[in-house]
Amino acid sequence: MLDTPYFDPAITQLVPARFPSPLVTHFSDDSEKIVLDVSIEALEKARSGEYSPILLELAGPRERLFFEPLDCRAAIVTCGGLCPGINDVIRAIVMNLWHTYGCRDILGIRWGYEGLVERSRHEPLGLTPEVVDKIHEQGGSILGSSRGAQDISEMVDFLENRGIDILFAIGGDGTLRAAHAIAQEILARGLKRSVIAIPKTIDNDINFVAKSFGFETAFATAVTAIASAHTEAHAARNGIGLVKVMGRHSGFIAANAVLANRDANFCLVPEVDFDLAGENGLLTALRKRLAKRGHAVIVVAEGAGQKFFADLSGTDKSGNRKLGDIGLFLKEKIESFLRDAGMDFTVKYIDPSYIVRSVPAIPNDSVFCGFLGQMAVHAGMAGKTDMLVGLWNNMFVHLPIQAAISSRKAIDPKKKLWMSVLETTGQPDLKNP
Repeated sequence: MLDTPYFDPAITQLVPARFPSPLVTHFSDDSEKIVLDVSIEALEKARSGEYSPILLELAGPRERLFFEPLDCRAAIVTCGGLCPGINDVIRAIVMNLWHTYGCRDILGIRWGYEGLVERSRHEPLGLTPEVVDKIHEQGGSILGSSRGAQDISEMVDFLENRGIDILFAIGGDGTLRAAHAIAQEILARGLKRSVIAIPKTIDNDINFVAKSFGFETAFATAVTAIASAHTEAHAARNGIGLVKVMGRHSGFIAANAVLANRDANFCLVPEVDFDLAGENGLLTALRKRLAKRGHAVIVVAEGAGQKFFADLSGTDKSGNRKLGDIGLFLKEKIESFLRDAGMDFTVKYIDPSYIVRSVPAIPNDSVFCGFLGQMAVHAGMAGKTDMLVGLWNNMFVHLPIQAAISSRKAIDPKKKLWMSVLETTGQPDLKNP
């Protein structure tokens, strides 16, 4: 990781933090740090003075609070696409605020950032332990969600007018960018309000966040789809199972699902280019696979092969470039190619995208969501702001939002994850010279 550009890991702190915490526990201190790069190379360069290590602030409860719990009003907003575990995080935040700190004024912002604009007329939902008691058993978000930018000034006006001291924003890259802008506008106005983000991305592509909640549930659900595709392919002469999973910019769901299932023969991700035609193209490789084994399974991430849709233009409400449907595109190209080759074949196409993101979190993800919600509350009550809570080197840390949105995490084709995928699938280089 020595090629990682340096960023300032300092967390913005509202001062003074003067209220004693009601917790009876081991408190974390701002001086406790986690090293971002723990490689031997980085350690040796740091010892020789060639490298200044980036130290991330350890998450956890603080002994002194900025907000007095009984007078604190908190709000939770969920934005962007659905993801397993959103309700788990909401529940963890509410339970920790209510039972741990004694905070009795918690609002759920309806329909994403739209709910932070008064003219949208989405009245917040009061959140109590009774309201959130069973929500972790459901997929989706009890608060609803939306995409699209809202006016930053209007959202800060809403927080000010409603007396909201801490805003917990649950969302992905676009949500984090807006949360950073909200926090900066609050500071520019000289206000004393906190913005804490909990990164939500089913694609697991937030920078300097080792794992995002819901990711394990997502690829576990994708594994079931791949197993079904393999069953269908194996039961037909020259049967082909084609599965499209989510992954706009990063192919972590596809790669991890392939490694967990180990029945896929081809894995196509946005980070690795491939060709269709030609001696080394996917279609030729597929025909060779069918000739050898009589069936094949292909797993493709939604953002793979977008070069085949060069004429497609425009963006969605989140500002992302519109994607061509690589799954249907491949299905049509495969069928045409094999038909022209005079082969009998069957293609079974499975797109579990909305199933993958809409299911309740598996137990391991639920535990992770609980920790994220707890750590977010500790940070907010202590007066931290413009930061997110994430996992790094198996520790929960505070990370400036600006660092997380500076670039996107993606699969490195030269490193272990992708090398393992190639070993598991046995797929050749699908790029022509």
